Amino acid sequence: MATATLEKLTPVPRYPTLRTATDAAGDVHWCHMHADLAHAPGRACFKPALVDDILRYQQSLGERLWRERRQGDAGLKHVVLASDCDAFNLGGDLEYFCDAIRRQDRSALLHYATQCVRGVHAFHDGLGAGAHSIALVQGDALGGGFEAALSCHTIVAEEGVGMGLPEVLFDLFPGMGAYSFLCKRIPPHKAEQLMLSGEVLSSEELHRMGLVDVLAPRGQGVQAVEEVIRRNRRIPHARSAMHKVRAMAQPVSLEEMMAITETWVDTALQLGEKSMRTMERLVRAQYRRHGSNTACQA
Repeated sequence: MATATLEKLTPVPRYPTLRTATDAAGDVHWCHMHADLAHAPGRACFKPALVDDILRYQQSLGERLWRERRQGDAGLKHVVLASDCDAFNLGGDLEYFCDAIRRQDRSALLHYATQCVRGVHAFHDGLGAGAHSIALVQGDALGGGFEAALSCHTIVAEEGVGMGLPEVLFDLFPGMGAYSFLCKRIPPHKAEQLMLSGEVLSSEELHRMGLVDVLAPRGQGVQAVEEVIRRNRRIPHARSAMHKVRAMAQPVSLEEMMAITETWVDTALQLGEKSMRTMERLVRAQYRRHGSNTACQA
């Protein structure tokens, strides 16, 4: 969500569903999802267009940061994933899921899922350029939205935000990184309990569990991110080394995530009409939530 602080940022090339910017020093890059909802009704979920824009943004920025490193710029870069909407992200595109499942279109569902996996893995991997990824959660992060936040190195969440994995409500499981990323922060049996409960927890409770790194007062998320960045600027080599150590000690490979999402696709294709109706009810609720552009900002 925009604040006066962000007015200092310099615009960089835009993508239809994203608002992106970089700071004057060139070491902090902001990626705000759902920029399109500022101008037209819609849903704050991972629609295919949003997934594609994120992947293109990640590739372009990652290549730029890698070139800078090759040219001797050893400074620590930060990439912040945020939202221009009152929700961080409500998860996968359930409308797309229902259509693909009813048509038993495995290739369409698998393509969507693997694109999502590539996106979250890129944040986990620092865009392949050693960047420090930060999720700024100022609104609900559900399903795939929670997975995207979990993929980042640091999660900053404002108080009163709901986060969870409700896929079990329609007899599915979160198959685009949740298990892999949760198990790096909490014990596997706790991760499974969270995934199978379908419960949406508060940011305060998730902070106590160790799933949220920084809990900020409502409306002060941007300032909290800036403080995280200030602290890491004082220890850039230690932070960069910690990313490398984490990747060695607790690896989450793209291959592992792709294999899990294959299981997710095969499970989704077995869902019956009851599950479809539940997903459709959730889709209608998403449309009602963002049925006008008043919930999002220009």
